[in-house]
Amino acid sequence: MAATHANTGAVTYASLFRRLLSMVYDGVVLLGLLMIASAVALPFGGAGKVAFRDPGFTAWLLLVAFGYFGACWRYAGMTVGMRAWRIKLSGEDGGVIPWWRCLLRFVVAIVSLGLAGSGFAWALLDRKNRSWHDLAANTVMLRT
Repeated sequence: MAATHANTGAVTYASLFRRLLSMVYDGVVLLGLLMIASAVALPFGGAGKVAFRDPGFTAWLLLVAFGYFGACWRYAGMTVGMRAWRIKLSGEDGGVIPWWRCLLRFVVAIVSLGLAGSGFAWALLDRKNRSWHDLAANTVMLRT
């Protein structure tokens, strides 16, 4: 695992606070990507597209969001916000996360947010600071 102390070899898990700050950074990046995705979608059906009212448009935006998070998690183990706050996503075994686990993590994270963030708050109770989506996808967030 990448996040160890130099002398002890102990793993340091990312705190919920650090994770939430990285989400703010990623929110800015995601907003820009979704604006571009919306502009790309405009020629295909007019300007009346509204997320959560138009199923096709909503699916497109979710695909773009998953493309960002999934690719970052799969290939680098971190998003732009995670890099800024020095945290890395890893499988419990220390390995790279396959696409299906990235998708599972993404879907459960949306549910976690939809339930007033209760899935994220779970990290306060878990000794490895794991949220629901970490538990579902068998991942951990490590400080680097």
